[in-house]
Amino acid sequence: MRAQSSATTPPAIAVPADRDRRGLGTLQAALGVIAFSLTFPATAWGLEGFGPWTLVAVRSALAALIAGGCLLALRIPVPDRRHWPGLAVVGAGVVLGFPMLTTLALQTSTTAHAAVVVGLLPLTTALLSALRVGSRPSRTFWVAALAGAAAVVAFTVQQSGGALTTADLYLFGALVVCAAGYTEGGRLARVMPGWQVIGWALMLCLPLALPVAAVALAVEPVTLTAHSVAGLLWVAAGSQFLGLIVWYRGMAAIGIPKASQLQLAQPLLTLVWSVLLLNEHLTAAAPLTAAAVLVCIAVTQRARG
Repeated sequence: MRAQSSATTPPAIAVPADRDRRGLGTLQAALGVIAFSLTFPATAWGLEGFGPWTLVAVRSALAALIAGGCLLALRIPVPDRRHWPGLAVVGAGVVLGFPMLTTLALQTSTTAHAAVVVGLLPLTTALLSALRVGSRPSRTFWVAALAGAAAVVAFTVQQSGGALTTADLYLFGALVVCAAGYTEGGRLARVMPGWQVIGWALMLCLPLALPVAAVALAVEPVTLTAHSVAGLLWVAAGSQFLGLIVWYRGMAAIGIPKASQLQLAQPLLTLVWSVLLLNEHLTAAAPLTAAAVLVCIAVTQRARG
């Protein structure tokens, strides 16, 4: 009788613990999405006073200094050599590639139009995840993901009047490199804390960010305003560091494909911030798209791989 009791007790304890872990992971990934949804409006603010190269290089350098201070204060050991290639992918995609390409795009594109990138990002991340880490989501998952991506793309294209600009080359390039960085970061977050993943990726990019920042500050004009400074500080501390910490922790807890689908809500959040912070016009299609996206998110979160 004792053997039976001890054999049945662990599952009863493990299941709630696993649910709690998934719930916390979902919350962390959602907080990351909220932080990311402010990136485009904050970048638009930053471009009011800084050139594109200055904004990206300074944000990367500032974020790296914050991360380096945390790593040094906590005496975090240097990662194993086998992790550095993955950290390089994170740095190239998330720290440098995506910020640079989207900042260049936002010089001639509205934040509503640029939101098409994050509308397609969940699907691209899930695809790369399937190739890189061998995840195999169910057919229901893929149908819901495709439907959600289609809804977001249709909404953002409608917002921009259906016109394609030269900025689209930057946006589609940003989509690919960011998805690669998310996939590799989510994989690494399974073996080290998420904040260390982005922290070491930022430190890896610091030797490049510092000289580029120095040159850009000397070449591009700088106008310090409340908007430009606030935008720079947010993309450096919020989007580039704090948001990625909770995002990678969330991906490690609930899986890369499911976490990526939470980003289907990001374009709509970005549009809300654009109205509140940038006074951009929001059409009546927003509530319908929001409802469709929320349904798709609910389906992907329940679908089993």
